[in-house]
Amino acid sequence: MRGLFSRYLFKEIAPLYAGGVLLFLFLKMTDIISGTVGAMLSYHTSLLSALTLLSYQLPLVLNICLVVSVPFAVLMAFGRLAKDSEVKAAYAGGVRPLSMLWPLLLPALVVGAAVYFNAAYLTPSGNQKYIKYFYTDIYKLAVPTPTTQNYAHAEGGNFFTAGRIDSLGNGSPKTLSSLTGVVVQTPQGTYSASGGRWDAAAKTWTLFGGYRVDPQGVITALSAPITFAQTDVVARPPPPTDQSTTPQLRAQLATLTPNTEDYRRAAYELSRRVADSFTPLIFVLAAGTLGLALTNRAWAVGAVILFLVTFYALWNTAPQLAAVGALPHLLAAWLPNLVFALFGLLMAWRLR
Repeated sequence: MRGLFSRYLFKEIAPLYAGGVLLFLFLKMTDIISGTVGAMLSYHTSLLSALTLLSYQLPLVLNICLVVSVPFAVLMAFGRLAKDSEVKAAYAGGVRPLSMLWPLLLPALVVGAAVYFNAAYLTPSGNQKYIKYFYTDIYKLAVPTPTTQNYAHAEGGNFFTAGRIDSLGNGSPKTLSSLTGVVVQTPQGTYSASGGRWDAAAKTWTLFGGYRVDPQGVITALSAPITFAQTDVVARPPPPTDQSTTPQLRAQLATLTPNTEDYRRAAYELSRRVADSFTPLIFVLAAGTLGLALTNRAWAVGAVILFLVTFYALWNTAPQLAAVGALPHLLAAWLPNLVFALFGLLMAWRLR
């Protein structure tokens, strides 16, 4: 009886899970289409280009759908079984409540493995291609390059600082970069300007306008650009965390200063990818134990909505808490799972 009911339960949940993935995939893609259709129409994007662009977002959307479809399928299945009194019949046949959930653990682990591989490799690659395709094929512009913040370098008795360094695009040589918030300290005085240019080929910094403060403290406005020799080489900044594969993120983390915002964001993203792969398993526990307490399908629909709203609230808030240091990155990444695991354990204790 126990084995037969377990197989019967799995057959009940499997098509609901597949349907849930397709449903949420359709809803998420509709949301993405509505957000980009204006740009596509304005730039006369062809249907093939639009479909290509949307295909690059599929890994990201699919990852979310694979996770949120678990509580949808489990709760809807138990709601239907409760409505037809099949759960009560299983109890009467000697099936213990929690034993019904064991057959669902292995499929949840399989889904979790797919979620991890997708988040670690396919989603970052898709995000990178999406940004590149959007700019080069839709906007007909150069792809914005990552920027270097708070640069500092000492050389030949001079000290160079810049608040921001941007590689120039739109046909400019790759050796040219724009400088923002520039200060150059030399034995002859300190030079400052709001902007400048770094020519990596000529190995020079050029400041446009600005001021010079001599050793006696006299301030003089610069009437013409001034150039300094500067031989440092700045490596291309790493891509954003959502465009970096897991090995790339680990390499970035080793070069970042701990307790900085960039470090916390990268560390959180790494931890989140691992945590998300265990979310299907946690959802089986939480949704399964809640589903066993349902009395009809209407309660199942309400439980699905409650699950998804709570999950999205925690999942979307956690990155900001980690970025500002309000929560350790590991705790922030696992926060949704911890909340639902605690709920599942409390429900399991009631059903024991």
